[in-house]
Amino acid sequence: MAEKLAIGIDIGGTKIASGVVDQDGVIIEKLRRETPSTSPAEVLNAIADIAETFRRNHHIHSIGIGAAGFVDPTQSTVQFSPHLAWRNEPLRDAVFRRTGLPVLVDNDANASGWAEWRFGAAQNESDLVLITLGTGIGGALVIDGQTYRGHYGLAGEFGHMQVVPDGHPCECGNTGCWEQYASGRVLTRRARAAATEGTELGKSLLSSAGGAVGAIEGSHVTEIATEGNAEAIEWIADVGQWLGVGIANLAAAFDPGIFVIGGGVSDAGEMLIGPARTAFSKALTGRGYRAEARIVRAHLGPEAGLIGAADMSRLRARRRRPASPGARVRVRATAKSNRSPRRQK
Repeated sequence: MAEKLAIGIDIGGTKIASGVVDQDGVIIEKLRRETPSTSPAEVLNAIADIAETFRRNHHIHSIGIGAAGFVDPTQSTVQFSPHLAWRNEPLRDAVFRRTGLPVLVDNDANASGWAEWRFGAAQNESDLVLITLGTGIGGALVIDGQTYRGHYGLAGEFGHMQVVPDGHPCECGNTGCWEQYASGRVLTRRARAAATEGTELGKSLLSSAGGAVGAIEGSHVTEIATEGNAEAIEWIADVGQWLGVGIANLAAAFDPGIFVIGGGVSDAGEMLIGPARTAFSKALTGRGYRAEARIVRAHLGPEAGLIGAADMSRLRARRRRPASPGARVRVRATAKSNRSPRRQK
C-alpha cells in the first residue's frame, strides 16, 4: 500500500500547494508555502524541501508537478511560464537529481482536468473538457480516457480563441480573445471602473477591497453578488453568457459529454453556470437535433491540480517499472494458454 502514495505539487506565481495523495485521490497531508521567487534555482530548492518534508512521514512512490506554463510532450521540460523564470527548464530531471524519485511534469490545467476525470465531476465519462476561469482562461482535454496534449504539448489554451474580431486587446498580443470576455479579468475591469466612477456598486466594491481601487478583484464582485446585489449578479451573468458561447464553439470541435468549469470565478456557482447553459443552448450548432453536453462546476476546487499531478506521476511510474522475472513468466504462461489451437486442415 505504501508504494501507492505520491506527492502532488501545484506551482503558481505566488504560492506552492502540495500534498501527499493516495490511490483514491485523497490528500492525506498538505503543505502550502509562498513561491520563494521567480528564480528556477529557488523554486527547485522549495520543491526538494517539500519532498524531503513529506518523506519523513510517508513512503513516497513518485512526484507529480503541475506548472502554469507550456510543458513539452515528454512531460519533462517547462518551455515557458508567464509567472516564473522558467525558459526551457528541464524540471523533471532537475527534481529527479535532487530527490531520486520518478518525476512527471505537466501543465497545471491538464493536471486539474485529469483529477476531475478520475475523482471529481467527470467520473464515468469517456471525454471531458475542463475550462478553468481565473484571471484568464485555461483548459484541458481528456479524450477516450487519455489527456490530450496536442503535437507540441500546448492543447487546451482555450482562452486565446478569438471571439470578437478587433475586440479588447489581450496580453498574448492578439485582440478579442475569449478570456477578455469570460474570465475574472472582466469582472475586475468593470469593478475598478465602477469604483473610479463612484457608482453605488463601485463604492461597495471599494469598501470590500479596503479602499484601494487597485486592490479590487473579481472575487469582490462575487461576494457582493452572493449578498443579492442585482447589478453584480448581472455582471456575472454577462460573463456566463460569453462563457456559454465559447463552450458552444468547443462542443462543435470536440463534442464531449461534459464540460467542467473550474477556477476561482466558478465560485459564483449557478449565477455563472446557469446563464452559461442558456447561452450554450442558443449558440450550439445543430441545436434541437443533437444531445447537449452537461455543464457542471468542478468538484475538487483549488486542490485539483496537485491531486491530478500526483495521480499522473503514480500511474506513469507504475507503467515504467520493469516487471519481476516471476511476473514475466506468468504473463507468458497466460498468453500461451489463451492461444487458440491451430485449425486442422
